[in-house]
Amino acid sequence: MSIQLTSAAAARVKSFLESRGKGLGLRLGVRKTGCSGFAYVINYADDRQAGDLVFEDQGVKVFVDPESLPLVDGTTVDFVKQGLNEAFRFSNPNIKGECGCGESFSV
Repeated sequence: MSIQLTSAAAARVKSFLESRGKGLGLRLGVRKTGCSGFAYVINYADDRQAGDLVFEDQGVKVFVDPESLPLVDGTTVDFVKQGLNEAFRFSNPNIKGECGCGESFSV
């Protein structure tokens, strides 16, 4: 089981945690929503919650709750800037389909 970060994603997380002055790493999860079933939930982790699995890549800890792990196992998280827009992007080998807008996915 693993979660990986690209160098751009790791740099973004490190930079943001440093600028906000607190935080342990990145929290990655999913919630049921959207036209395809699930959507990613990403936030900065300020603490470790009961049951969290912790992965570390490029010096950044990634916290995943046990319910989300089967849906995101093997995912690579990237950080992309396109013009004025910037966002985390996910390459998830478990996905069977995505909605047209790319905001939700099915497994």
